[in-house]
Amino acid sequence: MMVLQSFHDISTELLTVLQDQKIADRDERIDRIMQLLDQREELLSQIQPPFSDEEIQLGRQSMILNQHLDQLLLLQKQEIQRDIKELNQKKKTSNKYTNPYENLSTDGMFYDKKK
Repeated sequence: MMVLQSFHDISTELLTVLQDQKIADRDERIDRIMQLLDQREELLSQIQPPFSDEEIQLGRQSMILNQHLDQLLLLQKQEIQRDIKELNQKKKTSNKYTNPYENLSTDGMFYDKKK
């Protein structure tokens, strides 16, 4: 019962961290999320049957929490991917301004063989 309760508590804490928009520093937020996910993984391997009625009820609540966590983690991943894409686009644009002749297109060139 203690392992399942701890798993549920950590899942609840993870849910609050993912929903909390007040954490300004994304690196701290991601570090905290990774710590909680690691703790959940350790506890998940320790959960063993047989289960009492209370544990079954807690397990169902944990499954519902897990579905919400999956959605929020997916949103977090998409946000990070979007930021990486924007950063790469800015890098590419900045590179074009610093060296505009680096990537010249050779599609319209030909070699005249007549003399």
